[in-house]
Amino acid sequence: MIFYNIKDYEDPKRKYEEEVLVLDDTDEVYKLILHNDDIHTFDYVIDCLIEICKHTLEQAEQCTMLVHYKGKCTVKTGSMDLLKPMHEKLISRSLTSEIV
Repeated sequence: MIFYNIKDYEDPKRKYEEEVLVLDDTDEVYKLILHNDDIHTFDYVIDCLIEICKHTLEQAEQCTMLVHYKGKCTVKTGSMDLLKPMHEKLISRSLTSEIV
């Protein structure tokens, strides 16, 4: 038989401190949106999303399907500094994207 000291159990009323990351009001979050076109193949768009946006194969395939069937898809979110180079690379590959 094992005996436990009552102090071994945590007090349910005890408050815990937790470290939380909070975005400042100055840290705006933007969206990189990819639009559908009738020119590029699924494989081409998937390859671009993997290379430029660092998507996994599954993410790239899902985004490509959403772009095809819905007309557009948010492929990345983040700061303007993060998204602008990706946007420019997508444009240089003749894909249509915008940052909002």
